[in-house]
Amino acid sequence: MIKCASGGSMVQRVIDPDSPIPYYEQLAAILRDKISRKEITARVPSIVTLAQEYGIAKRTAQHALTVLKDEGLITATRKGYYVTERG
Repeated sequence: MIKCASGGSMVQRVIDPDSPIPYYEQLAAILRDKISRKEITARVPSIVTLAQEYGIAKRTAQHALTVLKDEGLITATRKGYYVTERG
């Protein structure tokens, strides 16, 4: 676990299959934390890469990216997902 910059709550770096929190929300929290810590500053890993890295379905990874896009942290282009200036 790591300490989150906003509010001091803990964010895990792995998907917890025993957690009641849906996988897509766990992944969105992980990516949100990486963006806020400037670990991801430009291109977000692809859906396939995220699915492989975290052991989840591609649709689940896509759902997490959609959540971040709806929050305005990332933007989608034909070439992938990118962190917005605000992110």
